[in-house]
Amino acid sequence: MSLLTSSLLEELSCKLALPVFLFESVAMFRYFENLVNPYPEGEPRVPPRGLLPFIVHFSRPVAGLLVAMSLATALVSAAEVVFFHYMGELVDWLSSAEREGFLAEHGWRLVGMGLLVVVGLPLLVLLQSLLTHQGIFGNYPMLGRWLSHRHMLRQSMSFFQDEFAGRVSQKVMQTALAIRETVMKLMDLLVYVAVYFTGAMLLLGNAEPWLMAPLVVWLVGYVGIMWFFVPRLRNVSMAQADARARMTGRVVDSYSNIQTIKLFADTRREQDYARDAMEKFMVTVHRQMRLATRLSVSLTLLNSLLLVGVAAMAVGAWYLEAVSLGVIAVAIGLVMRIRFMSDWILWEVAGLFENIGTVQDGINTIARTPAVLDAPDAAELEVPSGEIRFEAVRFGYDLPDGEARRVFDGLDLNIAPGEKVGIIGRSGAGKSTLANLLLRFYDLESGAIRIDGQNIAEVTQESLRRHIGMVTQDTSLLHRSVRDNIRYGSPDASEEDIQRAVRQAHADSFLDDLVDPQGRRGLDAHVGERGVKLSGGQRQRIAIARVLLKNAPILVLDEATSALDSEVEAAIQEQLYALMEGKTVIAIAHRLSTIAMLDRLVVIDEGHIVETGNHEQLLARDGIYAALWRRQSGGFLGLEASSETDERRDQRPMEEMPS
Repeated sequence: MSLLTSSLLEELSCKLALPVFLFESVAMFRYFENLVNPYPEGEPRVPPRGLLPFIVHFSRPVAGLLVAMSLATALVSAAEVVFFHYMGELVDWLSSAEREGFLAEHGWRLVGMGLLVVVGLPLLVLLQSLLTHQGIFGNYPMLGRWLSHRHMLRQSMSFFQDEFAGRVSQKVMQTALAIRETVMKLMDLLVYVAVYFTGAMLLLGNAEPWLMAPLVVWLVGYVGIMWFFVPRLRNVSMAQADARARMTGRVVDSYSNIQTIKLFADTRREQDYARDAMEKFMVTVHRQMRLATRLSVSLTLLNSLLLVGVAAMAVGAWYLEAVSLGVIAVAIGLVMRIRFMSDWILWEVAGLFENIGTVQDGINTIARTPAVLDAPDAAELEVPSGEIRFEAVRFGYDLPDGEARRVFDGLDLNIAPGEKVGIIGRSGAGKSTLANLLLRFYDLESGAIRIDGQNIAEVTQESLRRHIGMVTQDTSLLHRSVRDNIRYGSPDASEEDIQRAVRQAHADSFLDDLVDPQGRRGLDAHVGERGVKLSGGQRQRIAIARVLLKNAPILVLDEATSALDSEVEAAIQEQLYALMEGKTVIAIAHRLSTIAMLDRLVVIDEGHIVETGNHEQLLARDGIYAALWRRQSGGFLGLEASSETDERRDQRPMEEMPS
């Protein structure tokens, strides 16, 4: 019975000891993992454009750990050099000592050597690994990604209109990783070179000064190889980083617009478009690999000469009885170690400059000051009534040739609190630009836009946009659930509020049947990138539900119902009219029947207000509005053959250029 009890107790203690050990290990790892917060709060700052200041900007939170890591690495390297010294002494002891008294004479030294190897070195490596892998390796690049991403989110609309989304995201991911690699490689190189080379010179020079001569010659040759190859590797690496980002951007662009590609059945053109970027990338790869081959051969030759030179001089010194066998063992061992390390160091230096090239390339994208910034003393916007005033607004888009395409030149428009105003005009007249300026996606050249007397350039952009609800013609949804998309901008909304907005937007008619590939249904179903899994009308209804839920005091409708069929549009119009109650509304539409009942209609032509009044007044005036109304066919605005046909022409200057 006692044996059985003892056996059970032993088994139980083993089962309990293992989780305790694992818990303690996890706690140790977690301690070092939590030494750095990779998601610091506070307002993100624009990174500096210089290489060193840029790296320092992202490295400050881990600076202490980097210093501690370098000290631990130096101790590990010094321990290895001491181990080589002990090995030389051991050879000398074995060659001269008698077996009978060997342990009595050298036993404690052997124990000390064993403790250094078995206990001291592993503990030093454990400390170095905890600092490196747990404290720095994951947190450091994540810190860079977090700060860069937050800064990118503050960039203006024009920045993203001129860049590939895939290119920008790759820059954020690559640059953060390259910063870590640059700093850690540089610190490792400095420590290893200083400790190992200095240790080798001291050990060999102490035994026989002439043994240092091959090391000095090797060092001169090594520096010469680095001086020749590293700048060339750096230049090709910078070109390669840019070519890689361009290649990735083109591939992502194809995937993002896959519907258009398949619609026009032109995959061959997309293949050629991607292949052109891939071939340019491969040119940089071939240049890099040619340098790599030449570098490998040069380094192997130099290291072979070092090994032969030190071995020949050590054997010669032993023959002349100038050094012992232990010195020869130390010399050969250190040279072999330096030989292997020199290969590693040179490739680390090449990798260092490759990462520097990536960082420098990333600086051009990440370290940009946003075109639209909050004023230093920007206040929160308050909207007690919702009056909007455009005062002598002057604005134009910058074109690549340095010119500006003038859109507005002294525009004045006053919208009373609670007034519902329809904006009418041909494509390219400036209607959508007016809405974008109200949202401060762009800054004015001169003039001012005021909401309840507050200049929107003097309030925070976030507070401005919180008070404006907008539904656009080109609705884009986030690749998240329907619920997340509707609640976007109203994170505290209850489930009941969401359901009410869904019903008001008549989105409940299709949500019950909506299922994504993971089996999520209804509000939990994910909509795909930019909402591609939904039809245009379904996306529009979700966008309308989102604005209904936001319930902002100012409402902007830019062709809000253009993607809906007539029956659904008629049903939603009733909800939109209810939504407009008590709000200041700016509605843009080609379909005049959707805005004819608004309080006032404003006709814009070539950036100027040419007519204003309600529907009946403008018809009686028999001007541009009346002519457009007569050309309506089923409520759609017919356009003259000479007019622009792309509604977005007034938003992006590049699209103004002839193709």
